[in-house]
Amino acid sequence: MKKLKLISILSLLFVLNVASMCSDDDDTSTQVSNPTEITSTVTDGQWVVTLFKEDDVVQTSNYSGYSFTFDADGSLSATNGVTTQSGDWSTYTDSGYTKLDMMFTAIDGPFEEISEDWNVISKTATKIELKHVSGGDGSIDYLTLEKD
Repeated sequence: MKKLKLISILSLLFVLNVASMCSDDDDTSTQVSNPTEITSTVTDGQWVVTLFKEDDVVQTSNYSGYSFTFDADGSLSATNGVTTQSGDWSTYTDSGYTKLDMMFTAIDGPFEEISEDWNVISKTATKIELKHVSGGDGSIDYLTLEKD
């Protein structure tokens, strides 16, 4: 009987210990900003791509020399002085994530690659880090924009 009581007490202590280690502090899916803050940030100045990583391959150089402008009317342009790519952008909340949606009119090439609904993972006044999880194969892409 004493053994059964001891086992019960030890089991209870184990369960309480495991439960106390669980916390939502490790949850990285929390919203870091709201759409209004993202809109205010991106429409303030020009931006450059300082990181684009697709399927663990860094492809930042595809955007070298381009400055991105997010206009308040939802239009988007990227220009390198010779070539201009145009499109639309918006911000919204979906499934607890603040999203920055960029859709360039290019149907292939590097600008088609960043035409996605990006989760905002961090934001300062001069830097926005974004992540996109593919609905097809679950691959993860990263995009970082910094104020020019």
